Amino acid sequence: MSATPTTVPFRSLIDAIAADTQEVNLVIRRELHSDVPLVNQIADYIISAGGKRIRPTLVLLFANAWGYRGADHHALAAIVEFIHTATLLHDDVVDESSLRRGRKTANALFGNAASVLVGDFLYSRAFQMMVTIGNMRVMQILADATNVIAEGEVLQLLNMHDPDVSEERYLQVIRSKTAKLFEAAAQLGAVIAGADDEQIEAAAEYGRSLGTAFQLIDDLLDYSGNAVDIGKNVGDDLREGKPTLPLIYVMQHGTPEQRELVRNCIETGDELHFDAVLKAVTDSGALQYTRQQAVAAAAKARATIVGLPAGDFKNSLVNLCAFAVDRNH
Repeated sequence: MSATPTTVPFRSLIDAIAADTQEVNLVIRRELHSDVPLVNQIADYIISAGGKRIRPTLVLLFANAWGYRGADHHALAAIVEFIHTATLLHDDVVDESSLRRGRKTANALFGNAASVLVGDFLYSRAFQMMVTIGNMRVMQILADATNVIAEGEVLQLLNMHDPDVSEERYLQVIRSKTAKLFEAAAQLGAVIAGADDEQIEAAAEYGRSLGTAFQLIDDLLDYSGNAVDIGKNVGDDLREGKPTLPLIYVMQHGTPEQRELVRNCIETGDELHFDAVLKAVTDSGALQYTRQQAVAAAAKARATIVGLPAGDFKNSLVNLCAFAVDRNH
């Protein structure tokens, strides 16, 4: 895996599921409908913003890799995307974010109350859809994942403005808040295809590790990216008082002056000193360390799928491991 961001479009990495992706888009559009116009307006606004849709992609790739023949993977992919979208709506309210995917956030445009309630609609629609699939293991995976994600949100809230957050506490939030839905998505694809328990657990570990790599790079890009590429305001994490790994590393390995600067900025959410903090995370090696941890997580993900049948679907999963760390958005 290279150390420099790639400019290869994400969609070119997953041509193997192009037809499935179109079917998922149709399911999403159909299931988004509500008799309440504001629900339609907000749900359509955030879904139409695009995004990489990594999580539904994992459902499709693992289902196909294990030879699934049916249509339930389309519904499952849409369910996973609805759950993810609901978390984004709620996240942006909690974080008071104003920009996502290069556009105004729903809460900035429609208000906090409407965003939270439409997030609830997406959660409940997802559960309506999963019931129609009629697979108890599917329902258990999704119910457990949704609960763990909610716990992760609370854990992150507890960590806000706390400069003494450890790397382990930070990784616990990632495993709960981000990696859990990656894990569930990969599991669902394997489950629906009839994979055995060992194969399902391998898919789960792939998702956990890939999700961890993605979040680590997202946290790195908040200090090394630019707003146009990443689709949000650079420095948002600092403004929100989030002690992500680049800052945690400085707190553990930086000079006394660097540690004092970062401590004060985390405690106060001081983004006015962003340039000074950026210099500290750069000079201390924090960005390099964060990237190394992401590369290790992606390598772990890749190692879990050695037993997958060879072919385009496995190749796409391998390519995703490289994309996770070699990107600028």
